[in-house]
Amino acid sequence: MPSDTERGRDESTEERADRQWQELIQEIRVAQTGVQILFGFLLTVAFSPVFEGLAQTEKTIYVVTVVLGSLAIGALIGPVAFHRIVSGRRIKPEAVAWAARLTFTGLLLLLATSTSALLLVLRVATHNALAPWLVGGVFAWYVLCWYMLPLWARVRYTAKL
Repeated sequence: MPSDTERGRDESTEERADRQWQELIQEIRVAQTGVQILFGFLLTVAFSPVFEGLAQTEKTIYVVTVVLGSLAIGALIGPVAFHRIVSGRRIKPEAVAWAARLTFTGLLLLLATSTSALLLVLRVATHNALAPWLVGGVFAWYVLCWYMLPLWARVRYTAKL
């Protein structure tokens, strides 16, 4: 295993974990805000007068979307609770690894929530067969921006050790 210096930074394992934790928390703040706003909006939909008039399919999509949003919030807030519970136990590198896994899971759930919410809105707004195609295009865009480009950059620009 390469030393800290060979990895490109002159930092201890603890310093590296501290830096990675700060970076991760900044990333989570962006995702948390978006998912919490979307989730808050979704919670109000069931209480609107139009909701009762929706077809069962739209109500099912709504329920799935709310559950996905709730799961996304859990995964994206999870790292904060994880850190709080293990703080001071001298396991920050492990905490960072688990927090990163939770964050990645939260982003997958946010992807599902966003596309599901878009499907619901477009089905109600357009009442036509174009909605799934539009959602599919947006889903592909999300996958490209959130996963494919970063993975491509990771492979393309990561130094060979």
